[in-house]
Amino acid sequence: MSKNSENKTGLFFGSFNPVHTGHLIIANYFIQYTDIENVRFIVSPQNPFKADESLLDEQTRLNLVRLATANNSSLVVSDIEFSLEQPSYTYNTLEKLFSQEPDKKFVLIIGSDNLEEFDRWKHYEKILEMVDIYIYPRPGFAKKTPFDDHPKVHHKSAPVMEISSTFIRKAIAGRKDPRYFLPENVYNEIMKKGYYKNLQ
Repeated sequence: MSKNSENKTGLFFGSFNPVHTGHLIIANYFIQYTDIENVRFIVSPQNPFKADESLLDEQTRLNLVRLATANNSSLVVSDIEFSLEQPSYTYNTLEKLFSQEPDKKFVLIIGSDNLEEFDRWKHYEKILEMVDIYIYPRPGFAKKTPFDDHPKVHHKSAPVMEISSTFIRKAIAGRKDPRYFLPENVYNEIMKKGYYKNLQ
């Protein structure tokens, strides 16, 4: 798809615990096949819907995402949520981003699993006023939602990623080798530091 002059930036929120090749494939798809010019990984210190004892500290996860994206200038990493009130809510982060970059055209990138529960998000109606939302498919989440026909919601035919951070954490804890599910430098860092090895 040809790019337009709006220079859209995709916002990809997540715990990234850890970041894996599926995240990078999705981000690259949106850059290559939509009007998004670059993708900003927003590393979340705390997800309001997740209480996960396996969550690595935020600086460690941020470092892993920086390693994963180091060789692609179209992939940017942000720690903006680290300085915001916790738990982190997408609406608050968007407000902060627009206050810092009022002329930027932001697009929210979320999976179809998140769209199914979008009406639980803080100020979701205001989010729809602020940004367009690009949806990528997630396995097992193909139900119709009240948001499918919203003019700001756009379903995209991105590859369906079966891989998940939960799968990788369990693999490492179970002494399996997940090297091909992770960028090489991320895999090496996780193995060197022993992350996730002692999970129950």
